[in-house]
Amino acid sequence: MVKELRERTGAGMMDCKKVLTQTGGDMAAAIEELRIKGAAAAEKRAGRTAAEGVIVSATDGMACALAEINCETDFVAKDDSFRAFSAAVADAVLAANPRDAAALADSAAAVGTTVEAARRELVAKIGENVTVRRFARFDADGGVVSSYLHGNRIGVMLVLDGGDDALGRDIAMHIAASRPLCIAEEDMDPGVVDREREILTAQARESGKPDDIIEKMIGGRIRKFLKENTLLGQPFVKDPDQSVGALLASRGASVRRMVRFEVGEGIEKKQDDFVAEVMAQAGA
Repeated sequence: MVKELRERTGAGMMDCKKVLTQTGGDMAAAIEELRIKGAAAAEKRAGRTAAEGVIVSATDGMACALAEINCETDFVAKDDSFRAFSAAVADAVLAANPRDAAALADSAAAVGTTVEAARRELVAKIGENVTVRRFARFDADGGVVSSYLHGNRIGVMLVLDGGDDALGRDIAMHIAASRPLCIAEEDMDPGVVDREREILTAQARESGKPDDIIEKMIGGRIRKFLKENTLLGQPFVKDPDQSVGALLASRGASVRRMVRFEVGEGIEKKQDDFVAEVMAQAGA
């Protein structure tokens, strides 16, 4: 019975043995008890920083899904159970097209199990906080939807108007490597440009040059910044002699949408002082 309960819940052997003893061998009651304990464990670990994990994707040719699933350690990120859960999340995004995180949590991860229920069970099994940080889903809608995973830590998804999947994959690989902030200059966040202008202005003023010269310097540097940080302005990684914009134009194609996920980007990781921790324990 312990073996059967382990196979059905993924819980540890001693936990299964203990709960079967408590329930007098009632399998259904044991499963329910383990789920309750799993929910409590998930709640307890919810505050822990989860900055490791994987990027996963799923596609059916007409649409594509991309998701970032996080855990606390790189060790768990390689665990088969964690990888299986992550793949199930990507499949759920593709199948259900959830509007937000709450809708995804209620989506089916497997027969009779929601994404949130599967997440809580996984937390109870592996002993780490697990989060579904973000996800995106693109429909082809007459275009070409392509994706690229660089290992399990960087994922890109885009929709092309014109072109083919081979071109889409090449562009996705470029986005993974070159990190463009947006597709074209007109898509750039004005706030980003303003902050860059402030930095460049402060740097230029230190040169002691007249304001009219400084303004011309800043104008040129802003144009360079936009070229370097927009997809269409960047040199294509497989052929730096032409820009991505020129490549797309030569193929009669354009990028309608794009998204790039990298594991843990923007998450502030807790920095543990191991020496201080050992000294504190020694002092205690």
